Amino acid sequence: MQFYKDHYDAIVIGGALSGLASALTLSEKGLSVLVLEQHNLPGGLATSFVRGKFEFEATLHEMMSIGPKERPLKIRQFFDEYCVDIDWIRVPEAYRLVLPNDGIDITLHAGFEKMAAEIDEQVPGEKEKVLKFMGLCKKVYDSVNVLSANPMSKFRMLREHEEFVKTAGYSAMEILKKSGLKDETIKILSAYWIYVGSPLNVLPFTIFAFLVADYFYGGSYICRNTSHEMSLKMATRAEELGAQIEYRQRVDKILVEDGRVVGVRTSRGDEIHADYVISGAYPNKVYSSMIEPAGAVPQKAIKWVNGHRMGVTAFSVMMMLEGTPEELGIDSYSIFSGSTMDTEEIWKGQYKLEPYDYITSICVNLTNPDEVPEGYTELSITALPTADGWLKVKADDYFAEKRRIARGMIENYEKVIGRKLLDRIAEIEIASPMTIAHYTGSWNGGIYGYQHHMDDHVVARLTMHDEENFIGGLFFAGAHAISGDGMGPAITNGRAAAKDVLKDLDQRGAGRK
Repeated sequence: MQFYKDHYDAIVIGGALSGLASALTLSEKGLSVLVLEQHNLPGGLATSFVRGKFEFEATLHEMMSIGPKERPLKIRQFFDEYCVDIDWIRVPEAYRLVLPNDGIDITLHAGFEKMAAEIDEQVPGEKEKVLKFMGLCKKVYDSVNVLSANPMSKFRMLREHEEFVKTAGYSAMEILKKSGLKDETIKILSAYWIYVGSPLNVLPFTIFAFLVADYFYGGSYICRNTSHEMSLKMATRAEELGAQIEYRQRVDKILVEDGRVVGVRTSRGDEIHADYVISGAYPNKVYSSMIEPAGAVPQKAIKWVNGHRMGVTAFSVMMMLEGTPEELGIDSYSIFSGSTMDTEEIWKGQYKLEPYDYITSICVNLTNPDEVPEGYTELSITALPTADGWLKVKADDYFAEKRRIARGMIENYEKVIGRKLLDRIAEIEIASPMTIAHYTGSWNGGIYGYQHHMDDHVVARLTMHDEENFIGGLFFAGAHAISGDGMGPAITNGRAAAKDVLKDLDQRGAGRK
């Protein structure tokens, strides 16, 4: 029996969230789709793992753009549209921020009025200014959602999306300061910056506004059955719609003829033909080693890759602790903590291999207690450095460095809660940038794609998108695509890549099968 068809409309490289979103979108339109995944399970980083008798959530802290059932936002709408039933649980608070050197220890919740009132309690007289700032963020958020799906003329954009246009040329820090907010308030509002991995002086306000508005407007959610629930159900639904998903099939080459893709070759030697390829692999890897013949890669594609700054990776300590959160003194689901909120200073430290100062911690029990065995606490402590420091680590020193840094992060967290945890560890796993690179194949262990920067972010990427399709029929979906980082944006990127395929089909006058 023939394993593959003679020809597919589209081949998707990678069965992570973005690739599965592409497969769902194209299959629903009647196209023949093949998804090739190098692992034996779908999901990429949207997965779980087992150590000893415990199952751990691998990555997901929280997801944006979900919203409640009665007011669904775009990611929940996507799952509803494709009949993918995810059991969402709302996270109880936005975050707790602990900055001992600044005398800040505050917990914020979703809802503009509520979070503004909570900031006002810590910094009297700021409520109205915070509400005005969040109102601006919400307008930019709404504009991004409209413009990402409905391109329009500059004149119409200025007429209908004035705040978006007027703030697009400013950094997040510039707008924060222009808003008349006190320094303490700015520090409190800055906590989420790490989730996009650029310091606030170079992070475009457009990105920051979307981020904070999404979190505080719609709240954040996790999956009841770990993030792997999303990928497993998406894969099942894609197959119901006709997609073919094959596991343990790594793509080594993307085949090109006359400037256009014609298929792929797998590591076992199968040549599979298709009109389109959607790649979950980073452009860095694709353009440097996956295109065959290599001469088919235009020079401008290499320049494009070299012109992008790689974003952050992750170092995460995941533990199962003996005792309940109450017994261990843990009373917050999500905590950001460090010695400073100077994002430029923190960012410089992220390039080095040293104990990371600014960390985020998640206690799963406090949102989803049923995921954790009775009498235990699942806790993760994460830093989001760049890969630079790790590239200098010698193989003989690797495990010692992992343990050293992990211990330092645990000790920093212990200072926040005022309790010792090291002797309560029942199971522990430490994930470094190398772990991520090995498991996913992502360039330098990247999880957030390319840095959002004043000269490279979603607005510029949308503007230049059509000019940056360097090989016909080849599109990209993942954290490295237009919308950037996070599981929600990965889904958005996957759907956008599928729409690029459909648009190209229409322009070429191709028939649908």
